[in-house]
Amino acid sequence: MSAPTAKINDKREIFGWAMYDWANSAFSTTVVTVFLGPYLTSITKAAADANGMVYALGVPIRFNSLFTYLISASVLLQVIFLPVLGALADYSHLRKRLMQLFCTLGAVATILMFFIQLGGHWIGGLLFVLANLAFGASMVFYNSYLPNIASEDQRDRVSSFGWAMGYLGGGLLLVINLVMYLFADKIGLDSGMVARISLASAGLWWLAFSTITFATLNPRYSARPLPEGETYLTIGFKQLASLMNVP
Repeated sequence: MSAPTAKINDKREIFGWAMYDWANSAFSTTVVTVFLGPYLTSITKAAADANGMVYALGVPIRFNSLFTYLISASVLLQVIFLPVLGALADYSHLRKRLMQLFCTLGAVATILMFFIQLGGHWIGGLLFVLANLAFGASMVFYNSYLPNIASEDQRDRVSSFGWAMGYLGGGLLLVINLVMYLFADKIGLDSGMVARISLASAGLWWLAFSTITFATLNPRYSARPLPEGETYLTIGFKQLASLMNVP
């Protein structure tokens, strides 16, 4: 499929691209860094047995280790899936559609964290693994846009702009949620409800501001065929091995 005409170094498209960092950085700051770990640990502790254990398919897990295991599981899944998605980003014409798909999956999973309550630690864990995997997957496609929207001499500047927007967006929502936490008593909220509202707000922020991204980004269809004899699976892991200097 031939590529549609699209300008490079277009300010509107670059702004829309950077807005995705603004949108999804709320997940990194509010969910991963601040609120989910303590909240999930607290409801897991309430569900634990007398020895402080919960059980996954009969395997005992210390209540305060569950979040760490969930992070490890989501990272392992990223190692498995992201190389294939990287190949799709490089060689297919589905870049924008897949970015939208994973953005929506991640944001909706994050919004659903509002419903995590006592006894729901496993559901909360599954939602987090799904959201974190989708977050990483969407970033594969986000990063693959950079060479298409910015000329080589502008890429460092555009990349830095994206990082800055991420810090601003993620930081702004985190400040709002921390203020809500500090004044929870005055507005009639308990700490659990504040955590749940904060988690859901990150998903809503992610979903809402990403609409700017998808309204301004061009599809940028790839004109690169897969190398002969290769599949998305094989080329993805070969690219990963090359990056890691593995023969």
